[in-house]
Amino acid sequence: MQKLKRFGIFTVVILMLLTVMLYSFQEKLIFLPTKLAQDHVYAFNADFDEIFLDTADGARLNALHFYTDNPKGLILYFHGNAGDLSRWGEIVLPFVDLGYEVLVMDYRSYGKSTGKLSEDALYRDAQLFYAYAMEKYPEEQLIIYGRSLGTGIASQLSSKNQPQKLILETPFHSLLDVAQERFPFLPVSYLLRYRVPSYVFLEKVDCPIRIFHGTTDNVVSYGSGKKLYESISNSDKKMYTIPNGNHNNLSDFEIYWNGIKKELAPVLIK
Repeated sequence: MQKLKRFGIFTVVILMLLTVMLYSFQEKLIFLPTKLAQDHVYAFNADFDEIFLDTADGARLNALHFYTDNPKGLILYFHGNAGDLSRWGEIVLPFVDLGYEVLVMDYRSYGKSTGKLSEDALYRDAQLFYAYAMEKYPEEQLIIYGRSLGTGIASQLSSKNQPQKLILETPFHSLLDVAQERFPFLPVSYLLRYRVPSYVFLEKVDCPIRIFHGTTDNVVSYGSGKKLYESISNSDKKMYTIPNGNHNNLSDFEIYWNGIKKELAPVLIK
């Protein structure tokens, strides 16, 4: 009986410690930025400009704008939670090869970008870059693309604007949904400061919505992506399921590229 009591006390203490750690370090669990020196020189096999946009609260945000001849439009790309533009610049190059200009930003504290992270700040910063994109193209020639963490930002941005299309790669129903799957034994609904409720945002998105998700994703479960898709009331929606695809390798599958090429069919600039 004493052993059982000691085990119960030990279990409660461990759960309390895990709860405190999750609350205190959740930002470090969600965001995995790498830093770049301000004088870092990007090098890519494509034409591009490096740009900086300043925010109202004093942050300075770094981005890359890739160019191509006779572009079909511009893709505003929101990347995942790890790395910086030296990595993500390489990842977006295939979209340039498909005939699109691409604008990809580093979030606050990533790469050369400065500023304090918060959920609201991420949304405001995305809108700032959308305004920049609209200086170059009309909305009907803008495609918003989100990957992983970036799918929540892309969904929120699309709910406030009228882009041509929204494409989501490995999206989640909400960040709370992901946390509850990962920590089912903790009261994450009371602890999580970053909610990112994509399913709420997509209720207000009028443009076509396209989702790409792998069935063996061990970061954002296929179930979470499917749950998000099923919550969308917009009739112009489609989900591309990639059998055996995981979180970071969808580009290895022909079904992914066939879908991407279909969704990025030419939109001629008048």
